[in-house]
Amino acid sequence: MMADGCIQTSAKQKKRHPSYCIRRGIRAAVKCCGDGPEHNGGTGMSDKRQDYISWDEYFMGVARLSALRSKDPHTQVGACIVSSNNKILSMGYNGLPMGCSDDAYPWAREGKDELETKYVYTVHSELNAILNYRGGSLEGAKIYVTLFPCNECTKAIIQAGIREIIYAEDKYADSISVLASKRMLRSAGVNFYQYQTTGRKLEIEL
Repeated sequence: MMADGCIQTSAKQKKRHPSYCIRRGIRAAVKCCGDGPEHNGGTGMSDKRQDYISWDEYFMGVARLSALRSKDPHTQVGACIVSSNNKILSMGYNGLPMGCSDDAYPWAREGKDELETKYVYTVHSELNAILNYRGGSLEGAKIYVTLFPCNECTKAIIQAGIREIIYAEDKYADSISVLASKRMLRSAGVNFYQYQTTGRKLEIEL
């Protein structure tokens, strides 16, 4: 009969009694089951995978994957909102409001008529992620975003109660919009820092 919860014996004990296990401090002449985290070559460590992705990699990866849904030919941005205990609450990407066809509205950056540019129509990823959430309060949550939030999204982030921003890129750091964002975030006590890429490359077949 095998012993549940047995732990590996010492090297000396194994030499004397190769089939012995110790259970609850009592030596028993039973064959070791060899199962569970107690058994891994006598190391006392589990045999779980060691190359799994971190929480930061996971959530930034979800944000990057969300960005691939954007129809914007110039800039694709994704966001992922996460609870304080690492549960995904919502996601979003930059795009048009519901009911507005991606084929009927302009995606141009410039034009003689401002109504023929994308800027007056698109909703940014951060705001979309906030508006997509239907679960109640976002108080104390954090948001992973592929591009530092503009001043308008920053207002929504602060008002929603999100307390931390993890961003991948800050290519408009010197713009009025981002400078205003950082000023508001500091005043509101919202923490923000840049995601440190690990260089890990993942291949997903879809």
